[in-house]
Amino acid sequence: MIEKSDASRVVETLAANLRDVSRNIKNFERLPDRYWGYFAKGHDAKGKFGVILAYSESGDDIDRLIKIHEEWIRDNLSGNERPQARTR
Repeated sequence: MIEKSDASRVVETLAANLRDVSRNIKNFERLPDRYWGYFAKGHDAKGKFGVILAYSESGDDIDRLIKIHEEWIRDNLSGNERPQARTR
C-alpha cells in the first residue's frame, strides 16, 4: 500500500522539479505551435513514480491522452489495484 508520507514526498519532489524547469526559459525555446508535454520519472527505496504534464490548444489531445492512460489501467491492473482518479 502507498503510504501517505510517500505520496506527499513524491508530489513535493515533482513540484520542486517543475518549479526548476519553469525558471529556465531555455526549456521552452523550441516548443511546437499547438501542443507540448513534459514528463518526469524518479524512484526511491520503496518504488518508482512518473508524471506527464501536457498542454494543447485542442482539448481533444488531452482527452485522448487521458483515454490512453485509462485504457492502460483497465488492461494492466486488476480491479483491486486500480487507482481512483483524483482531479482538481
